[in-house]
Formats: sequence, structure tokens, C-alpha cells
Amino acid sequence: MNKTAQLALNAALVIAVAVLFYLYSRQPAAPAVASAPVVATVAAEAPATEIPAPTDSADAAAAPDETPAPASVAEATALPAIKKVGFVESGKLLDGYAGMKAARKALEAKLRAFDQRHQAAVQAFQTAVQAYQAKAPSMLEGQRNEQEAKLQQQQEQVAQQQQQLQQQAQEEEAKVQEQVLGRVNKLLERYGKANDFDLILIAGGGTVAYGRPGLDITPIILAQLNAEYAAGKK
Repeated sequence: MNKTAQLALNAALVIAVAVLFYLYSRQPAAPAVASAPVVATVAAEAPATEIPAPTDSADAAAAPDETPAPASVAEATALPAIKKVGFVESGKLLDGYAGMKAARKALEAKLRAFDQRHQAAVQAFQTAVQAYQAKAPSMLEGQRNEQEAKLQQQQEQVAQQQQQLQQQAQEEEAKVQEQVLGRVNKLLERYGKANDFDLILIAGGGTVAYGRPGLDITPIILAQLNAEYAAGKK
């Protein structure tokens, strides 16, 4: 394959990669609420182990046993009983949260801007390849080599820009998750303390297999999240 054909193939590959980058950038972010702390199950009480008095000699039998009996395993590991439990459905919570909707909209705008920058670089490279193909037959060998080296460098720059934009997209997505989930988890903590919850679980992805409807506090948390977001926007 000659260098002109190779450059044409490279241009096609860059365009294909650009399409893949565009498809990646259009995928919606799907963060999950951070899991609540896991509380250990209360251990069952077990009777304390009795230590029989030694019977080998009269002195040993008469001597008082000053060694305290060891505590049972249950007494050493027992935790307070869990009395009040609730859970929230992460999907419904994040999909209905106005703050998440706004964050996703802003993220999509940034991703579109990244894609436009990349598309412009790809188009410029494609135009340069086409111009070279039109002039190559009339060029001297040295001129062709020089122009091909420039095109190769331009292609590498396009690939580097693509990697940088993908990294920026990932960083922006992580920033959105950190900001939104931080607000959600802080509200869950405040609500749990104010309403004497011992445990609030996250339902989603198999974390909670079943929960009685009365334990689902998703609507309450969602209403408070949107109320706080609306108050902050004013």
C-alpha cells in the first residue's frame, strides 16, 4: 500500500474513532447513591460459662477463687438492637431530583462542546489529506515526504486531543456524581438523625431484596431534596 492510500485509510479511521467518541459522550451518567453504613446483627445472648472449683486437695478447695469469670462471646460483641429501619430507591431518587436533572443537562452541554472540538480537528485533518491527495501526483518526492510527515503529525495530534477530551469528560462526570451524591447523602444523614432511624438502606442493584412499603422513605427524601434545591436556586 502506498503512502497516499495509507493516509486515506488513516483519515477514515480517525473519523470512525470520532463517531465512537460521540456515541460515548452521549451516554447519560448513571451514578448510584453511596451505600449506607452496614450495622452488624445483634448477637444472641448465651449463658456464661461456669468454672468448677478445684477438688484435687483440701487447700485448693478452701482457697477462694479470685479469678473473675470471663464474659461470654455474646456479651463481648452484643450491639444495641436495631429498632427503626428505612430504605430509599436510588433510581427513583436520582431521576426525580431536580438537582440531578440540572447537573445532567449541564454535563451534556459540556460533552457536546467536547465533541464539537474533536469533530473540528477531524474535519481539518480530513481536508488536509484530501488536499494532499489532489497535489501529490505533481509533487516531487521530497515534497511528498515532507507533506506526509506533516499529515502524520497532525493525525497524532488529533488522537491526543481525543484522549484528552475523553479524560475531561470522565472528570466532569465524576465531579457531577460527587456534588449531587454529596447533597443526597448529607440529607439522608440529617433525616435519619432527626427521625431516630437506626439504619437507612439503599434499594437498587440488589442491595435490598424486599422492603415493606411503610419502610420506603423515598418520596419523603425526594420532596426534601427538591425543596432544598428550589430554595437554593432562589
